[in-house]
Amino acid sequence: MHELPFLVLIQEHQGIIHKICRLYRDSKEDREDLFQEITYQLWKSFSSFKGEAKVSTWMYRIALNTAIASFRKKTLDVEYHPILPDLPDDEVDEDYAVRQESLFATLKQLNESERAIIALYLDDLSYRQIAEIIGINENNVGVKLNRIKIKIQKLLIR
Repeated sequence: MHELPFLVLIQEHQGIIHKICRLYRDSKEDREDLFQEITYQLWKSFSSFKGEAKVSTWMYRIALNTAIASFRKKTLDVEYHPILPDLPDDEVDEDYAVRQESLFATLKQLNESERAIIALYLDDLSYRQIAEIIGINENNVGVKLNRIKIKIQKLLIR
């Protein structure tokens, strides 16, 4: 495969990678390392991507697998550091930033598979797409999402 299509693909869909990095890493440096590792894994598997699944489905699967695998390999000293949204300073809505940080802090309390499912759900993927990426059936996605939502509500009440 040619380099240019891969670079275009990464540029067009880098939001997927950034979202996964933010869910699975706390510090900026760790997120940057994970971004590089995910990009490397995507590059390694790019030649075998046949286009049978959507590009976003393929990218999510590799990004989540890489994040989870590297999370298991490396025992992290998890410490929460507030991060403002990726907006210019003059566009940052203070209330939005607080709510977003609260949500990310809560999501980081979920286990790996719960984080993966809720990240896909929050990205407006259908149950069918989530099932395809995670490797479970659609009904199971619905059941798991309901349980995750209840767990998030309980965590937010604390």
